[in-house]
Amino acid sequence: MVLSALVFSGVASAEVNCTDPIGDWKPREQLQREAEQRGWIVQRIKIDDGCYELRAIDRNGNKIKAKYSPASLRMRSLAVNFGNDGDTSDYLGPVPLAPVSRPASPTSQGEKK
Repeated sequence: MVLSALVFSGVASAEVNCTDPIGDWKPREQLQREAEQRGWIVQRIKIDDGCYELRAIDRNGNKIKAKYSPASLRMRSLAVNFGNDGDTSDYLGPVPLAPVSRPASPTSQGEKK
């Protein structure tokens, strides 16, 4: 029973993991430059679960924690801890006026409705 609880607790956490081969990784300094171009003050970049984990402060003083794929430097996750006067406009675009259309889910061939 305890074992099954441990197994299911790991599934529920849904951690972000990266599997890029180390030979393909870009230097941390490149990630730091890109973050600084966004106006972030980088506090630390470390490796966590095979990803680069960046901690920074944005231009409004909000704390940022982001994970990046080390080979492509594509952001995999982002967490922003907004202060009392926090504003999400730097991270979320304007609300669309019309509903966003989503592509229909793919169906397998031969499936009848």
